[in-house]
Amino acid sequence: MDLRELLNDLKDNKIDIDMALSKLKNLPYEDLGYANIDHHREIRNGYPEVIYCEGKTDEYILGIIEKMNEKGSNILGTRCRKETFDKVKKIYKYAQYEELSKILKIQNHDIVNIGKGKIVVVTGGTSDIPVADEAYYTAKFLGNEVERIYDVGVAGIHRLLNRRHILENARVVIAVAGMEGALPSVVGGLVDVPVIAVPTSVGYGANFGGLSALLTMLNSCASGISVVNIDNGFGAGYLAAMINKLK
Repeated sequence: MDLRELLNDLKDNKIDIDMALSKLKNLPYEDLGYANIDHHREIRNGYPEVIYCEGKTDEYILGIIEKMNEKGSNILGTRCRKETFDKVKKIYKYAQYEELSKILKIQNHDIVNIGKGKIVVVTGGTSDIPVADEAYYTAKFLGNEVERIYDVGVAGIHRLLNRRHILENARVVIAVAGMEGALPSVVGGLVDVPVIAVPTSVGYGANFGGLSALLTMLNSCASGISVVNIDNGFGAGYLAAMINKLK
């Protein structure tokens, strides 16, 4: 139940003041002992809280989902183990799982497309797809039209140039790459929209787990590029969604 629905129920005498007060008690956040669920985040930020599943026990994740589900929120979980999802699926039959990106989704109400244009997700290689898919499904879940262009890195730049018409119709581009991380600079030189660069940990030894790609992206000579942390597809998808809903 959101705040507007609660106030309407009170006005229509469907609930009394005492019941309204009891429901308001848990509206700002709900203390579960191991987590404080921020039920007001959607009112403040436009999107509900997202569950970062890595490092949480299955019991904690199920407890958080239960309380968010009671509020009727659409639920997105990142870095979710398949074994955890299997437990969630037994309780919430309509839960969905994207195995490559480890995204958990529970859709309690229709996702309204609030984006003003298209977000395009581009990868340097096939090995970058798990991170790119995290960005893709995050942006879609937050109400955006999203298109993917995968495996078009600088080792064969003609592959990217053949898709240039797609890039030119984007409102935001997410460029995901490992190795030396050159892709965002190339994309930034082709488009007139914001580019969100995502370094991945894909690469050989001197890649240093994505550090080389991160430093390349931070030092890009192309303008209009922002950089998120290594392997942070979720952060890129969320930022792209925020940019895309601006007037």
